[in-house]
Amino acid sequence: MTDSASPTSLPGRPCRRQALLTLPAQEAHVSAARHFAADLLETWSVPTSERDSAVLIVDELATNAAQYGHERMTLLLTLDHGTLHIVVTDSGAAVERHRPDLAPDEHGRGTGIVQYLAQSTETHQTRSGREVRACLRCSP
Repeated sequence: MTDSASPTSLPGRPCRRQALLTLPAQEAHVSAARHFAADLLETWSVPTSERDSAVLIVDELATNAAQYGHERMTLLLTLDHGTLHIVVTDSGAAVERHRPDLAPDEHGRGTGIVQYLAQSTETHQTRSGREVRACLRCSP
């Protein structure tokens, strides 16, 4: 885990803060990612309503990473000028959008929740796995 603040921030302006957490891609570690995000965002003085939304986003993305990743998942949180960037990467392959073997009431709502709460989302397949980004505005 790393946490850093940019030394180049101007007085009176929000500084750039960044933290990274890497965990095994296992569902047992999703709660650790969620608690890490909640504690860190409280330390960074992110308002409660935005913090709750961000923690829910982290929970959904980490759950997907744990379910579909093979080795590890990484959570990167960056707070920069009032925007929280949440990036979760895993070592898995691309995920099928429709899985007929899963009941719709049991799976598949996570991405909808993330898209509803975030101002923007992106998913990219990388050489080593998958990367999902969500951005959330945070009031000062």
